[in-house]
Amino acid sequence: MVVKPMIRSNICINAHPIGCAKDTARQIEYVKAQKSKRGVKSAAEGGKAPKTVLVLGCSTGYGLASRISAAFEYGADTVGVSFEKEASEKKYGTPGWYNNKEFDREAEKAGLKSVTFNADAFSDETRSKVIAQAKDWGVKFDLVIYSLASPVRTDPDTQVLYKSVIKPIGKVYAGAALDMMTGKITQASTEPAQGNEIADTVKVMGGEDWARWMKQLQEADVLSDGCRTVAYSYIGPALSHAIYRDGTIGEAKKDLEKTAKSIDASLKSINGAAFVSVNKGLVTRSSAVIPIISLYLGVLFKVMKKNGTHEGCIEQMERLFAERLYTGENNGPGNVPVDSENRIRIDDWEMDPKVQEEVDKIMPNVTEENVPELVDLDGLRHDFLIINGFDVEGVDYEADIADMRNID
Repeated sequence: MVVKPMIRSNICINAHPIGCAKDTARQIEYVKAQKSKRGVKSAAEGGKAPKTVLVLGCSTGYGLASRISAAFEYGADTVGVSFEKEASEKKYGTPGWYNNKEFDREAEKAGLKSVTFNADAFSDETRSKVIAQAKDWGVKFDLVIYSLASPVRTDPDTQVLYKSVIKPIGKVYAGAALDMMTGKITQASTEPAQGNEIADTVKVMGGEDWARWMKQLQEADVLSDGCRTVAYSYIGPALSHAIYRDGTIGEAKKDLEKTAKSIDASLKSINGAAFVSVNKGLVTRSSAVIPIISLYLGVLFKVMKKNGTHEGCIEQMERLFAERLYTGENNGPGNVPVDSENRIRIDDWEMDPKVQEEVDKIMPNVTEENVPELVDLDGLRHDFLIINGFDVEGVDYEADIADMRNID
């Protein structure tokens, strides 16, 4: 069959196997080039880089980019966990299923160990499998990346299913919504959280599961001396705070940051440390449907590309590893620069006051007529489509795909 993007309400509901694989390969080539440019030495090459890395939420976005950086720039063996729909001959899988398949294939070619668990990362059963894998390899994890983003989580103790929402707190949030595919601007609003929605969102997206992972890994003695763990967050500009930082998801992220401090304290016994990395705003499945966010990102991308500072997932994570986490001698762990709340700020180029000042000047002036002039609409569309393997350079989108499991 010929696979074309199926878009419903600003959400792409299918994936292109070859496109997903090619974009994963593109990210791998990027970090290989950065390895050469920076002169990074893996442990096998005499460096002090991480040897074994666990990535929770490894299949897309920042999680995938983290795993790629760890493996193909720093030479680490990796264990990844994500929950994906597997493809069949006639039915497409989720983008992450294809990304994982390409990652594992390229890792094998490079002589790197990789195991990918297609499983619920919130379950104790999955934790047990990961621990068993580390013991089977006879290794301990030098780095644990926590990059889970899910709408639901089942509490392992009670078996109660919790659902997260992206809503404001206390009052309706309204603003301009940009349709990335058409360039149309409408006024949209989101009702405030009701009942248990705040607490439930914290239960899903807060720090409870991260802490459970680190506790069980440490008790099983599969964390190395000096192990670090990093979870990902976002703050963004003041104009989005009502729907994000001060909304339900923001409450979850604040809980994540609070949890980082308790995990950090528990890791002191093995000379370890825990951090939250605040990353740059990017196009995601959720950001496409939140009022203001897609318009803000379109203006931001325009400004940052003009300045030569725009980054995607792989550029962000490569810089996180090279300029924050592994700045020590021979690419070993170095002193990590953090803000007053002990957070890594890899969103520094986005939140540069000069960048934000320029964005603030442009935002009120955007109309449907001048969207192509003031907004990086092509960039938004590309980033939106590429998540699902579309608009990838070098892919023949008119070619017939006989088996949806194949990535060649």
